[in-house]
Amino acid sequence: MANDILSQRSTYSVAQLNQYYEHISLPGSHRNATAKDGLPFLTVLTKYQLTGIPFENLELHYSPHHSISLDPQHLFHKMIGRGTNRGGYCMESNCLFGTVLRSLGFAVCSVGARVNEAVQPVAATPGWSGPKYDGWNHMLNIVTIDGQKYLVDVGFGASGSPIRPLPLIDGSVSANIGTQKNRLLRQCIPQHTDRSQQLWCFDHSNDGGLIWIPTYSFTEVEFLPEDFAIMNYWTSTHPTSWFTHITVVVKTLLEDGEVVGHVILLQTDVKRRIRGRTEVLDTFSSEEERVHALSKWFGITLSEEERSGIRGMTTELL
Repeated sequence: MANDILSQRSTYSVAQLNQYYEHISLPGSHRNATAKDGLPFLTVLTKYQLTGIPFENLELHYSPHHSISLDPQHLFHKMIGRGTNRGGYCMESNCLFGTVLRSLGFAVCSVGARVNEAVQPVAATPGWSGPKYDGWNHMLNIVTIDGQKYLVDVGFGASGSPIRPLPLIDGSVSANIGTQKNRLLRQCIPQHTDRSQQLWCFDHSNDGGLIWIPTYSFTEVEFLPEDFAIMNYWTSTHPTSWFTHITVVVKTLLEDGEVVGHVILLQTDVKRRIRGRTEVLDTFSSEEERVHALSKWFGITLSEEERSGIRGMTTELL
């Protein structure tokens, strides 16, 4: 029965995988690899997925329908097939990458996560002390290699997002970009009333581990496509979801084969952050200027229909 269910999950063809490799500029030496090549291949693939496909929520603002589909074939067409350098937010990018990994033979389990309010561009809950994790609003993948499980997340943007697979080992610390570090802890979160419950907690540090920032918590329980459909609907439509009233694009930067930082568009400006140092690259106050910035800094091209989709939205620049 398990194999029957697995066979019903969408996969990509060899031709699609080759098109994907070309899009993310995967080095030719890795293009014949499979799941049998294990962690080294998964690590390389994660890096080039991150640097080849941006984190963005433009579909909610620059489209006639303002909705997001998690159908893997739709995602492939949007991010790879169209050739417009589009990306997606967490559930889109991790769904696409999970499908790529499954197509290559990796053992992939997609799970839900709760993001800490403090790392989101929203106001924190008044009077709340300590990390406050939201409801299930993030997706990531757990990949098992030789009996060891790894956190693989290519859809979290720039807040300490892991640039490589992280082994699910309680207390493990991993290097990230520059002085950044990531940490995994197995523990109860503050909102739990049953203190015997535990989740994996992903933290990041910008100063080499002196101060740790709780980022999100997640489970090892597999979430179904039906679960993500509900999560995606709330995240992409509810007025309290920041994705519905803020435009964001994050491009991860690769230099000499190493991830070094990000270029980030947030509403009305573009910033570049490399190894902890931030500079403003561009500011804009009109739709024409923002569309130009999307092309200039991210290579993203929008059709006239997509550009007109933002008219009347709260995110429209007048």
